[in-house]
Amino acid sequence: MWSNFFVQQDEEGRIGVAGSGQGGGLGGMKGGRAQRRTHKMSDSQEGKIKLAFFVSIIGVTLTVLGMGTEFWVELAQPKNFSGNQTCQMAHYGLWKGCIRTLWVADIDPERTSCGPAELPGESNCTYFKFFTSGENAVIFKKTTNKNLNLAAAILALLSLTMMVMGSLCIAMSLSKGVPFFLKPASFCFILSGVLVLLSVLIFHQSVLALLSSDHSIPLHHELSWSVACVGSAGAILILGGFLFIILSLPFSPWQKCLLHKNSAT
Repeated sequence: MWSNFFVQQDEEGRIGVAGSGQGGGLGGMKGGRAQRRTHKMSDSQEGKIKLAFFVSIIGVTLTVLGMGTEFWVELAQPKNFSGNQTCQMAHYGLWKGCIRTLWVADIDPERTSCGPAELPGESNCTYFKFFTSGENAVIFKKTTNKNLNLAAAILALLSLTMMVMGSLCIAMSLSKGVPFFLKPASFCFILSGVLVLLSVLIFHQSVLALLSSDHSIPLHHELSWSVACVGSAGAILILGGFLFIILSLPFSPWQKCLLHKNSAT
């Protein structure tokens, strides 16, 4: 009887050990898979990501500031063109244009054209009808090229869309604590910067097309501060995208140099 009892107990013990081994193996496999799936970022890496995101947010802010204003280009008549005490100039952006009437006495004596737009005077602003009725705008007997203006505006809107998508990727990466979303974010920010720069180039071509449409009124033109904001924003967005690419790598270039030096020594 005792021999049967010890044999039964021994068999139960072996079964228990085997079961626990199998369960432990499954647990270890699940734990290994979980560790392979969730590569948690360190605090230093999270701080670098936040810093790169701050750089990108500066680009986003400058883009929104420049796109919402109508100071992309200034078109100025000669200040003595009308032969009276006032002169006219125009400034416009992607969505709206303004005609300003300034006093010649307020203009710098060394300046030959009317302006700048910051001087006090009467202003008449209207939104362009490219997006509604499809009509071209007429500024000082010169006609805009609506196709170029529409292309510049559409590219600017697409760049904003890519900025929003990139920001969402960074927010998800920081909330989940994983660097998986850094590469999609870098693609979105780099593409948004390229689209912004293309929008500026196409807008400049639209200004040249406007000036060449009529030559009865001489005009002096110059790109204004909004273009400077948008152009700087494009460069900053591309820089932020490349920073995210570097941070998404397993080892950054400078970390590889340090590892190579340590292994050599």
